[in-house]
Amino acid sequence: MTVRKAILQREFLNEPWGKVAQRRRLILLLLVLAPTLAAGPTMASLLPRGGGTPLEASLTVVYSVLFAWISIGFWTSLAGFIILLRRYDRYAVTNMSERDAPERPDVRTAILFPVCNEDMDRVLAGLAATYRSLERTGRLASFDFHILSDTSDPDAWVEEELAWRRACDMLGGHGRIYYRRRRVNQKRKSGNVADFCRRFGQRYTYMAVFDADSVMSGQTLVRMVAIMERRRNVGILQSAPSAFGRETLIARASQFAGKLYGPLFAAGLHCWQLGDAPFWGHNALIRVRPFMRHCALPKLPGEPPLGGDILSHDFVEAALMRRAGWSVWLAYDLPGSHEELPPTLLDELKRDRRWCVGNLQHLRLVFTRGIFPAHRALFLNGIMSYGSALLWFVFLALSTVEAIAQSVLEPVYFSEAHSLFPEWPVWDPLWALLLLAGTGVILFLPKLLALLLVTLRGEARLFGGLPKLSASIAAEVLLSTLLAPVRMLFHSRFVFMTLLGRQVGWGGQTRDDRGTTWAEAVRFHGMSSLLALLWGLALALYNPQFLLWISPIILSLVLSVPLSVLTGRRSAGLQARRMGLFLTPDESAPPTHIAAVEKYRDRLRQTRSTDSAHRLNGFARVVLDPEALGLHLALLRGPRRMSPKVAARRDDLLAKALQCGPAGLSTRERKEMLYDPERLAALHRQVWALPASGGNPWTRLLAEIGG
Repeated sequence: MTVRKAILQREFLNEPWGKVAQRRRLILLLLVLAPTLAAGPTMASLLPRGGGTPLEASLTVVYSVLFAWISIGFWTSLAGFIILLRRYDRYAVTNMSERDAPERPDVRTAILFPVCNEDMDRVLAGLAATYRSLERTGRLASFDFHILSDTSDPDAWVEEELAWRRACDMLGGHGRIYYRRRRVNQKRKSGNVADFCRRFGQRYTYMAVFDADSVMSGQTLVRMVAIMERRRNVGILQSAPSAFGRETLIARASQFAGKLYGPLFAAGLHCWQLGDAPFWGHNALIRVRPFMRHCALPKLPGEPPLGGDILSHDFVEAALMRRAGWSVWLAYDLPGSHEELPPTLLDELKRDRRWCVGNLQHLRLVFTRGIFPAHRALFLNGIMSYGSALLWFVFLALSTVEAIAQSVLEPVYFSEAHSLFPEWPVWDPLWALLLLAGTGVILFLPKLLALLLVTLRGEARLFGGLPKLSASIAAEVLLSTLLAPVRMLFHSRFVFMTLLGRQVGWGGQTRDDRGTTWAEAVRFHGMSSLLALLWGLALALYNPQFLLWISPIILSLVLSVPLSVLTGRRSAGLQARRMGLFLTPDESAPPTHIAAVEKYRDRLRQTRSTDSAHRLNGFARVVLDPEALGLHLALLRGPRRMSPKVAARRDDLLAKALQCGPAGLSTRERKEMLYDPERLAALHRQVWALPASGGNPWTRLLAEIGG
């Protein structure tokens, strides 16, 4: 390392905000530990044996950990409330002065859309909205768009290519919107981005990483580039995306909660983290060169799920960037960044299953050499986001065992030690009431702070007005309370199965409001409902008094099937909208780039429907349609050498494809044909040379499209 680089790195590691961050984190630690150290012994004193038995000691420990965990969220939201109420933050990364470095005119930024078996009309609608928004800023020439595909289905692969061409035609984006599909899907999204960096990273100063459902305004992107240009020590700049676009009841409630409570949490997180902020993997701007040099992900030793490829790569990349001396900031006050949410509870849980595995892998990274303490804390925070569910389940299980034991077992009045006076066991249900009250204050006070903040800033009208906003908060609290036990049980299962070594798939996400069927709900929630019924019957038999306290949890689990179906219905979400519930500013006063998403989605669908060959699936179309074949061959980048054995197998596959048609080929065989430009072109010529009356499957397909 040169002297200049060493000096530069020391400057990065000793910026003025560093000491401020240390003091703030110490304050947070004291704010969390002090009440917890008081709450733990108080909890123990309310138990029948004062926490003296192993069971009661376990209850006290689990309760203390959970109390500390939820306290962190409370103090974070309170800090965010203070920052947003003041309307000024000295350490906000968006603050810039004349002393900051000027912006360079030759800076180029790549906007990446990694996709895998996605609804390309939705992906390209978001790309189009972002593209046009950038165009309106006059800075489009500084940005390129890259669609990076890991799609495994051969038919979807061809449809992606055709959709990309339609989008380029619609936007006039040829030479600015690129499409590339990897042959080998290594390390999923992180590997896809890494592959782009190796091939094209040297062309760009920055890259903005999107999810398939991300949308950002052009002004926001230009502003983020300006911030990175003037703060040359920032390695990753993370925006705070808000959710939009879904109409099911659960998604609308989540969108509302994110828009109302999210700013408090984001501002509070910035308050504690400053330049050690998290990276959430999307809707962020990254400085390409240090990312390429320092953020290559290692492969964890051992077998999946806790070994192998790192799944939740974003926190790890932020920690590696910070270890190299580059700061990571959360631009919590920067609007114009958006994403979509899963439309149903089951879709949300499927996503959480993957996230749970990735976060639990961080158990092996917490003590990695050189990682900053703030990022170790973020690793632990990610682990606890799912581990807390298992602790909650354990707490409820231990409480149930204790309640039944107090009813069944004969009390012991005299201990083994000699004593003249008996020890009277006291089971005081006040501990449950105190737990409920304490948890309620910590969980629900931030919601009231959000209501107060919106009211003071005159923004209640954007949520439908103060009465409807208040009603929406009450409805969101009720809905989240009903669904919390269901999420707890699933998350506990996810953690348990991951620790046992069960792997998880990684398919595409649902991008529409199709809802949950009753059959799906019964399959996923049936055992939970049965468990809750048995749980309630046992308590009704042995300790009805404790059943009264725990009945909301049991009732939620018993009703999990209809809850899952109802909350996943678009009709229920639209009814809530007509009632004025869960309205957000993005609906009351939608930004231009958000309003454009559905418009471009409809245009892309209409363009596809007017194509005479649109009824053909991907492989059949590339064989029959000369334009689709020409596009596919152009994107293959030429033939590759192959061994005589492979060539002979490909010749046999060509003959089979000609005779049996697309339905006679397996997914693997169709994909292999799509990789072979020479034989694919030969199949196209031979199909078109077939006699019309021969009864071949290909001729029937040609007849359907009027060929």
